[in-house]
Amino acid sequence: MPERAGAVGSLTYTRRMPVPDDAAFMRLALAQAQAAAAAGEVPVGAVVVRAGEVIGTGRNAPIGAHDPTAHAEVQALRAAATALGNYRLDGCTVYVTLEPCAMCSGAMLHARVARVVYGASDPKTGAAGSVLDLFGERRLNHQTVVQGGVLADACGELLRGFFQERRMNGNPHPLRDDALRTPDAAFEGLPGYPWAPNYLSDLPALGGLRMHYLDEGPRDAPRTWLCLHGNPAWSYLYRLMIPVFLAAGDRVVAPDLIGFGKSDKPKKDGAHTFTWHRQVLLEFVERLDLNKVVMAVQDWGGLLGLTLPMAAPQRYRGLLVMNTALGTGDVPLSPGFLAWREMCAAKPDFDVARLFGRGNPQMSEGECAAYSAPFPDRGHRAALRAFPPMVPEHPDSDGAAISREARAFWQERWQGQSLMAIGAQDPVLGEPVMRALSKLIRGCPEPILLPQAGHFVQEHGRPIAEAAVGHFSR
Repeated sequence: MPERAGAVGSLTYTRRMPVPDDAAFMRLALAQAQAAAAAGEVPVGAVVVRAGEVIGTGRNAPIGAHDPTAHAEVQALRAAATALGNYRLDGCTVYVTLEPCAMCSGAMLHARVARVVYGASDPKTGAAGSVLDLFGERRLNHQTVVQGGVLADACGELLRGFFQERRMNGNPHPLRDDALRTPDAAFEGLPGYPWAPNYLSDLPALGGLRMHYLDEGPRDAPRTWLCLHGNPAWSYLYRLMIPVFLAAGDRVVAPDLIGFGKSDKPKKDGAHTFTWHRQVLLEFVERLDLNKVVMAVQDWGGLLGLTLPMAAPQRYRGLLVMNTALGTGDVPLSPGFLAWREMCAAKPDFDVARLFGRGNPQMSEGECAAYSAPFPDRGHRAALRAFPPMVPEHPDSDGAAISREARAFWQERWQGQSLMAIGAQDPVLGEPVMRALSKLIRGCPEPILLPQAGHFVQEHGRPIAEAAVGHFSR
């Protein structure tokens, strides 16, 4: 314990000053970090101490709170300020298990914290000396004393263990903080969908997001069906067609677009763009080295998918196109689509199962519910909100220019076979839209017209698949 000198008259004396037990308070911060880990958050904890008394605690909570500012230090500062009735925390020490970031360092400087004690260094975002040193900036009007490395091994081991468990506990694809993942239990026992999931997250465009896809049939099959869904569907849409393709000895690959099905779902609507989703699909086809492809598309599966073959024509030999369009931006959007877009804007939480059931009365209740399975709450529905306004409407809209290039490709350079199937009851992309599209596809024969089918024509998919197998086998 240090000594401080003083004097009274001609006498001098020394007075022992209390030294805070940094390790003891850091253990309290570690307990907060462990609570964060138990809640699925990155394990960081903090406590605020004044005169030897804990007056505020906090743990990481940005995921659960949907709050980017809900770091452990900020939570603890808020609690301490409430306890003192003052946003200035003069004379306080903050103990935190991980070196503070720039946001938290700024908050502590603004609060006039006297001292910051942290455990493990953070070489990626640390603002107390690792990446930058805000506390060492002498031009600021408050100086805070910083000490690092207190129980650094214990603090660092908690973080390492947390991330290792994420990687090793049956999960080689850690979930990004800015995304959600529908629990596997939501997909248990879905009628007519027995296939094993496949995942990848190493495509450059994915940035670590996990993408789900079905991959059935022999890898050396004479033909590969690439089945692309739209909004608000997922690969479940092709469950009536996949068995027909497999019975013909073919391979079937059916991905879930990011934001749909079993793929990860970014939390922000703005994460979704035409260009980004197209790039993901281009990389997906390249990654799986798909060849001899017959591409089956509908809705957004066509808006995006019809722009893919011109990037690698040698990979594609056929096109099965159903109730979709090209978003070239120089043709007015159909009245049906504009009505759909307005409905989505007015009722963003529309009932997905009801949507499918209304247009497909032959579907069972369980089949309708399967389309709602990927979207257990509003947070999982960012793609459903983002996709309707993403359809290119103007010449300079994202995706419009590449779609015009695709239109020229299908008109002038397409060398493969084509087949079109139309759900006649579709109010959005029905027969008039599809017949106009057929004129843009070189060599497209007279469409198959299904009088009872609606927008999600794959729900009448078995006869379509049987006709397609015969057509593309000629």
